[in-house]
Amino acid sequence: MSYPLEQRIDQKRRGIGRQRHPVIVWLLTAAMVAVFIYELVLNSQQQGSPVSFKPVVNPMLGPSTSALIYVGARFPPCMKDVLTVPITSQYPCMNDTANPPTTDTLCTFESLCGFGGIAAKQTPNQWFRFITPIFLHAGFIHLALNMLAQLTSGAQVEREMGSAGFLLLYFAAGIFGNIFGGNFSLVGVPSVGASGAIFGTVGVAWIDLFAHWNIVYQPGRRLVFMIIELILGIGVGFIPSHLGGLLMGLIVGMVFYPIISTTPRHKTVVWILRIAAIPLAIVLFVVLVRNFYTSDPYASCSWCRYLSCIPTSINNYCKGTGLAYSTTTTTN
Repeated sequence: MSYPLEQRIDQKRRGIGRQRHPVIVWLLTAAMVAVFIYELVLNSQQQGSPVSFKPVVNPMLGPSTSALIYVGARFPPCMKDVLTVPITSQYPCMNDTANPPTTDTLCTFESLCGFGGIAAKQTPNQWFRFITPIFLHAGFIHLALNMLAQLTSGAQVEREMGSAGFLLLYFAAGIFGNIFGGNFSLVGVPSVGASGAIFGTVGVAWIDLFAHWNIVYQPGRRLVFMIIELILGIGVGFIPSHLGGLLMGLIVGMVFYPIISTTPRHKTVVWILRIAAIPLAIVLFVVLVRNFYTSDPYASCSWCRYLSCIPTSINNYCKGTGLAYSTTTTTN
């Protein structure tokens, strides 16, 4: 049904969108809570405690890094041949509580990658690890922060876009965030979390602000708060995945977000951007997936590793793989 322009503007200001209930957000949240319970049960079976306190404490209050790799964290050695971290490398098993681990509690990634394991001399190709990390969380703190954002700002975006558009936006941003992070972060550090997808909804908020600058209440003030929120959100998390999710959120959001045009010129500009956004999204996916599997990402962006690594003597100033027995999982 087509509504008069004045009515659409009024509904926009009142926060009324295409639908009343954020059904997809509720279903995703329920699924992520269920998956997190599974993570805790698995860790309890392996280490005797749902939360990993040994060999190192998980600061997010969740399972061990080994358990997160096993259940589907984004971890390049399980996804492709990584010369610096071959699939035969040894790493603490899920049941390890000693630091350093003993011979009996060391496993190879051939078995630790899970999902039936990876056979000897077989090229790792668990491509689905671009998707599964969206549903995984590193601990209670990580889950609570992501679900709070998802049930507030994410829910509002779904109400405005509708479930179909929101679903495409959410997974496009989440998957691309993992692809972007897989290209430009340390290959030996696993990553989990829905923040790439959630940052996709943040991208929609930026589209909403600039497309409706003359409609929204106090746009300048809102812009200041959004800049602060963006800086804090990127600064406290896994930056490559956040940036990737934000970028794809801007592109896909431009296609599906309902924009109110008050002038013919504004409408023309919006449609030009929408038409350009579709091939741009496809090109970015193809180029970065290809780069992940066929190239050395560090060769094309040598400084990108610093987006997810603070250089210290412990990690060889971010020059290595990031893989260590005391490795902690990055969250996004």
